[in-house]
Amino acid sequence: MRYIGNKTKLLDFIHGEIKSTCGDISNSKFCDLFSGSGSVARYFKQHCGEVIANDLEDYSYVLCRNYVGNNEPFEYVELIDHLNNVPNVQGKFYQYFSPAGGRSFFTEYNAQRIDAIRTEIERLNLPPDQYYFALASLIETADSYANTTGVYGAYLKEFNTKSGKNMKLIAHPHTPGAEGVVYKNDANKLIKSISGDILYLDPPYNTRQYGANYHIPNYLVNYFDFEFKEESKTALGDYNKSEYSQKKTVRDAFEYLISNADFKHIFVSYNNEGILSFEDIREVMSKYGEYELKEKEHKRYKSNTNKPQQAKVVEHLHVLTK
Repeated sequence: MRYIGNKTKLLDFIHGEIKSTCGDISNSKFCDLFSGSGSVARYFKQHCGEVIANDLEDYSYVLCRNYVGNNEPFEYVELIDHLNNVPNVQGKFYQYFSPAGGRSFFTEYNAQRIDAIRTEIERLNLPPDQYYFALASLIETADSYANTTGVYGAYLKEFNTKSGKNMKLIAHPHTPGAEGVVYKNDANKLIKSISGDILYLDPPYNTRQYGANYHIPNYLVNYFDFEFKEESKTALGDYNKSEYSQKKTVRDAFEYLISNADFKHIFVSYNNEGILSFEDIREVMSKYGEYELKEKEHKRYKSNTNKPQQAKVVEHLHVLTK
């Protein structure tokens, strides 16, 4: 899934610094508290003894429940073939998110495919592991055909080469490895009821709210009961608002999280353009143990090619041994 702040290209850097601090992590309990697309939790599921993934967004829960929370392999080829062969229907995505409804997030054909597959997933009454696999596969596949620059705050005027093609559902099976547990909770609430060895934090770092940028995948999860203002150009309805995306609340939220974390080692990914200053992060973390900073320059995420932006951004990995 195309995702703001995705750490896929930084995983080797993060892994190296965690091993440098913690040594052998093969039996460690690892927690990714702001999981997003699940890339970090999935990676460490292959390197640790147990993994916890969490995020407040519904689409994130579905992705992580599949990739991290599915712990046993199962046969899925027939299920994918069946879903790819259900006939098109004109449902909510056709009505609201295709040109038929005045919004070009998907072609009319692909919106009908999404409607058909989403409806069939529910009708099949699948066991939980297969259900989340099928739904996560649909989220990932639909995103790859979406007529956007990577977020759902707007759609392109014209369908491009990929978004204009007819959609075919692609399987996205779980990641093998350690036992995984997945939550859908506010990080600052969940932190008081979990514990472990390694806590990885990748909170929102600017004022863009994930619930607003990824409302369409949330509608796909909540297909049968979502609501929004039909006059809205992008169909944005109510969404979660994170304290970490608001300057007036971010420091207090961050300190609450660090102070209540029952983990020996804490690693915080944050880039040099975040709304929480480097000084604030260092000051807060230094209160609770031994603090150090690691850095890596990398290419920035770019969702709007029309706006001039710096090509590079510095990722700070703040390290605390409590």
